[in-house]
Amino acid sequence: MTALESLARRDRTVTLAALAALAALAWLYLVRLGREMADMAAMGMAHTEPWTAADAGLAAVMWAVMMVAMMLPAAAPMILVFATVNRKRRESPGAAPYVNTTLFVLAYLAVWGAFSVAAALAQWALHAAALLSEDAMQAAPLAGAVLLAAAGIYQVTPLKYACLARCQTPIGFLLGEWRDGNRGAVVMGLRHGLFCLGCCWVLMALLFVGGVMNLAWVAAIAAFVLIEKVLPAGRLVSVISGAALLIWAAWTLLQVF
Repeated sequence: MTALESLARRDRTVTLAALAALAALAWLYLVRLGREMADMAAMGMAHTEPWTAADAGLAAVMWAVMMVAMMLPAAAPMILVFATVNRKRRESPGAAPYVNTTLFVLAYLAVWGAFSVAAALAQWALHAAALLSEDAMQAAPLAGAVLLAAAGIYQVTPLKYACLARCQTPIGFLLGEWRDGNRGAVVMGLRHGLFCLGCCWVLMALLFVGGVMNLAWVAAIAAFVLIEKVLPAGRLVSVISGAALLIWAAWTLLQVF
């Protein structure tokens, strides 16, 4: 193993350890919050009053932590390739400018942070319309059917495929998007985050169907997102899942009517 390969391997190890630690902390937070909410529901202390801005802010924080727990594992392949390419460029003749991997990750998470704010506002609206159960934060059946149908249709759209393709090929993304310097790291992180958002946002909306704090459902969606991005047949997975979601939506509507 050459010195460059050794350094690249060290960078990948450190980066993977940091990502794993951050994701683990996010999951621990969710588990603790889930237990607290379950205890409150058991004591009949569900929050049924109109939300305030502070409630929406707390919900946005919850969504942001949830996105860290769900999306960092799926983004790990891209981030590890980024760290490797960054190291090889820095050690190559001509010494390319340093590009901060941490800034890349933070910019990526900033995109999902913005999504978290939007999700919290949607949760606020569902709460105000009495379409969200406060014990499980689960949308009413009719609203759930609409979300399932929308997700099923989106899974087979050209935009979904285009974004998924960019997420599945880290080298291809970096070859086309690479920019030097700290500003470049931020721009690349934002762009990758936007592609990732375009690929997965509707799947995240399905949290309202199974329950926002249903941790088994959260883990299932996170696992599906990872599988969809890692498997070479990700497009086929999207088609199958889209059909399944439409069938689920139809079944839910039948229960309503």
